[in-house]
Amino acid sequence: MTILYCDCFSGISGDMFLGALLDAGMPVELLSKQFKLLNLHEFQGVTAEKVHKGVIAATLLKLDVLHYHEEHDRHLHSRHLEGIQDLIKSSGISETVKQTSLNIFQKLAEAEAMVHGSSIEDVHFHEVGAVDSILDIVGAAVGLEYFKIASVFSSALPLGTGQVLSQHGLLPLPAPATLELIRMAQAPVTASNATVELVTPTGAAILATMATFCQPDMILNHIGIGAGKRDLEWPNVLRVLIGTQDQADGSYLEIETNIDDMNPQIYGQVMSKLFQAGALDVFFTPIFMKKNRPATRLSVIARKEDEQIICDFLLRETSTFGVRVKPFWRHEAKREMRLIETCYGQIPVKLKILDGEIIQAAPEFDACVLLAEQAGVPVVRVLQEAAAIGLEFLK
Repeated sequence: MTILYCDCFSGISGDMFLGALLDAGMPVELLSKQFKLLNLHEFQGVTAEKVHKGVIAATLLKLDVLHYHEEHDRHLHSRHLEGIQDLIKSSGISETVKQTSLNIFQKLAEAEAMVHGSSIEDVHFHEVGAVDSILDIVGAAVGLEYFKIASVFSSALPLGTGQVLSQHGLLPLPAPATLELIRMAQAPVTASNATVELVTPTGAAILATMATFCQPDMILNHIGIGAGKRDLEWPNVLRVLIGTQDQADGSYLEIETNIDDMNPQIYGQVMSKLFQAGALDVFFTPIFMKKNRPATRLSVIARKEDEQIICDFLLRETSTFGVRVKPFWRHEAKREMRLIETCYGQIPVKLKILDGEIIQAAPEFDACVLLAEQAGVPVVRVLQEAAAIGLEFLK
């Protein structure tokens, strides 16, 4: 599984994130082609320039767009959420890129509505609705699809101080929408003596929508360094690390909790929802707790990247006040599904493969049950025939 980590020691903006993706290897020609599919007449072109920020080489994104300076023109070309959604939905970009872009803009709209005390439908985008930010957000989604990113992670976000001039007048930094996005994501923050904007609303929206705020273990495959437009006392760059999860050590977790005060009817729904949340296995063990109370130990086997969502679910949906998490690793045989023909019909067979050799063939029980019911025979007959045919794979 490919993952991405944002090292935001100098903050993050949409153009810094895109610059980092280009620096990591995404072709600028691909980005330009995808932008043209938006049918956004303000878009003229995109280029990537190698620059130095201090002693660090980085990629600076440059968007060539038509900007509007007169008040009347700005009003005509600012956008509401519905207009941006229609623009994205009617474009020729992929469904995955569309959905990711829509999710990010939805999060932006929620933050803006909260800041201005209005509904999402009434939010009037100015800076964040400008064509630059539409391209930044869609471009971010294109990059995540290009690298086949399954999960995004991020460091803590530095909070600058000072003021910024906006369409609404002079505002404190971080900008109100940025601060609301950070709050919504429960993102960790760090102090900074910078008196400029380090985290923009667009950058915050990308992370608030996509990221988990921790540093993951990974095998590093690509490094991308995106340049910010300002020159600061330190290299004003965003580093993006792209790699694969290290499945050799601590990539799996056992998450468990002991429960003695929950209606037993709830356990079935809990198990079902845990599998929907990404659990690899869920099981219950009868135990005795204090005062000799009969209780249930609820255990979940999960991937490391699903830890937070599963722990949050257990704390929210069950009566427990805490869960335990233990990392472990496991050795796995490869598996492959094949279809076999029996006199009762087709049955999937799961093959276990070790060192390239098929060592076991197990018919799928549910399929055998269905065919047995259709034929009006005991399921053991279907199982026996399927197992006999499956032995052919072992020769």
